Amino acid sequence: MAEPQPMQSAVGSFVNGPLTGVRVLEIGSTVAGPFCGRLLADFGAEVIKIEAAEGDTVRSMGKRLDGRSLYAASIFRNKALISVDLRRPEGQEVVRRIAAAVDVVVENFRPGGLERWGIGWEQLRAINPGLVMVRISGFGQDGPYAHRPGFGVIGEAVSGLRHVTGDPDRPPARVAVSLTDYITGLYAAFGATMALLVKRQTGRGQYIDAALHECAFSFMEPHIPAYDKLGHVAGRAGSRLPDNTPNNLYPTRDRSFIHIAAVGEPVFRRFAACMGAPELADDPRFSTGVARARHEDALDALVVGWTEAHDLAELERILEAADVPATRIFTMADIFRDPHYAARGAIAAAPDAALGTIAMANVVPRLSATPGRVRHAGGGIVGADTRAVLRRVAGFTEAEIDRLDAAGVVVCAGEAVHGAG
Repeated sequence: MAEPQPMQSAVGSFVNGPLTGVRVLEIGSTVAGPFCGRLLADFGAEVIKIEAAEGDTVRSMGKRLDGRSLYAASIFRNKALISVDLRRPEGQEVVRRIAAAVDVVVENFRPGGLERWGIGWEQLRAINPGLVMVRISGFGQDGPYAHRPGFGVIGEAVSGLRHVTGDPDRPPARVAVSLTDYITGLYAAFGATMALLVKRQTGRGQYIDAALHECAFSFMEPHIPAYDKLGHVAGRAGSRLPDNTPNNLYPTRDRSFIHIAAVGEPVFRRFAACMGAPELADDPRFSTGVARARHEDALDALVVGWTEAHDLAELERILEAADVPATRIFTMADIFRDPHYAARGAIAAAPDAALGTIAMANVVPRLSATPGRVRHAGGGIVGADTRAVLRRVAGFTEAEIDRLDAAGVVVCAGEAVHGAG
């Protein structure tokens, strides 16, 4: 695993990444909002995450060690953690004071929720006209479904993406991660970055409306015009990519599987030669990509006949030598012992005060001059940074913080409580 090192950036002022100097308040919870915040933090933004006293829901997700959420350790990385009760007027005032000193607010409440607390878009931009506000919700800020509760997998179902996932003879499957939350968080971070570019030129902020179902729907790109013009309703295709052949998972002699993607004309010719059947590349059924898509069952049957005569490792060697894209399906154990992952430092060993280091995916994409980095793991004590953030960012006095802490409006876990004064 790669040990995170301080970056000597080619652009010296961006020591932690291109968003160095940008301050973000994350009010989002669970996955989409925190993932958006994590992306911004990875590239240098100072991200302040607000949690309730009981902690973000994501702390209850995934595997645990010594009562600690390993998932939260990754998705909360590089952030300052504070705890504020948003349902109380004093907590809402804390948010307003912090929001006056930030560039971006990330939230994923149901539309109208923050407005009822006096900390919605209009209220916050009145305080901070240059504010960029990322608004993640299930169905967007308007429209007939806007009031519905949103959840990633619900948005995925509404988007059509769930309908095309899995095997055709079984109910729709799901990927074993919060896929739509990640898609939406990625779009939201992209939107925030674009809005910051506009702010740099105009001084004016704006809000980003990122709906879970719409962000997932955008991944249905090939199927939208196909329905519009042909009335074609895409269905589940198992391990195939429809109309793109050969691009499938094929069984091997040693009862494993190999995925082969030999879809372009030059690569298909090389693949046919590997199979000992170079004539397939000139067969009218298989001589073009369109023709292969029309005869995908016949072609896949021929490929299966070849792969079932060889063991997985042998197939990988043959296909790699011929420059044909192919691979076994990696498990997490495979990834941890893979030399390519190791050579590129794709797994970061994030420093953690309690556990030493915690492995997590390193920052992507890689920027040559102003890369981001994993500075520390997250998911520690709820409210660990409350006192420091309220004092440094929002200008609260120690006496004010002590009163808020004593009243339960905030949780200060990171420093000893001072006298109320």
